[in-house]
Amino acid sequence: MISIKSAREIEIMRRSGKITSKTLTRLMHAAKPGVTTAELDRIADESIRSMGGVPTFIGYQGYPSAICTSVNDEVVHGMPGDRVLHEGDLLSIDIGTTFEGYVSDSAVTVAIGEVGESAKRLMRITQECLMLGIAQMQAGNHLGDIGWAVQQHAEAHGYGVVRKLVGHGIGRKMHEDPQVPNYGKPGSGPLLRKGLCLAVEPMITEGTFEVETLDDGWTVVTEDGKLAAHFEHTIAITDEGPKILTLRDYAEHPDVVRFRPAEEVAA
Repeated sequence: MISIKSAREIEIMRRSGKITSKTLTRLMHAAKPGVTTAELDRIADESIRSMGGVPTFIGYQGYPSAICTSVNDEVVHGMPGDRVLHEGDLLSIDIGTTFEGYVSDSAVTVAIGEVGESAKRLMRITQECLMLGIAQMQAGNHLGDIGWAVQQHAEAHGYGVVRKLVGHGIGRKMHEDPQVPNYGKPGSGPLLRKGLCLAVEPMITEGTFEVETLDDGWTVVTEDGKLAAHFEHTIAITDEGPKILTLRDYAEHPDVVRFRPAEEVAA
């Protein structure tokens, strides 16, 4: 069942999202060559708790950590550990916070040191896919409009759109109805309504969209070993349009791909 959130609930989710966004910004600063993914997980856990939140991921379906750290061909759900980040890696960080019973969820892909132009392009297009999908979150549109916007932009640039993993509704639980695919047909699926909160999260690949799960039961990688990128925000539909509840201050991290309005992306 699709849950519609009240203004009060959205405000709590915004406060949850602020904890998530501040923590994610700290992680983006800390993600440098020589740092282990376990150290990033420690920073995230301490940061979330210091602001009154609880790391949503810990214990979720048995997951052991506060964040997911996915490197290079790892699409999502990479588990933090003793892996050392190296110059030229792409790191996707996924994070969730529970605050006063409500969840916020966000992800970003960052460059570790200097990376090549092809990796930078993949990150840029993936973030543009996210913003174009969010722009479709208008009351009266349909769920398929979001996936269509993501898919057409990614595929127009020669990238793969992962099918086996999707975005989701969010609120009191991290994963609520409806599922939000990153592909689809415009005008299809449930009607979007004021108060609907979604986690939109394009997972875009340099090659095939096919993925597989490693023996650890969590880490999802591209089937062909090529790079992947992952960006995610938690968004609420309001009378004024989509409101991003996990928006970060990009001025705090000048190296990340900067926000570009959907109108500019589409131009």
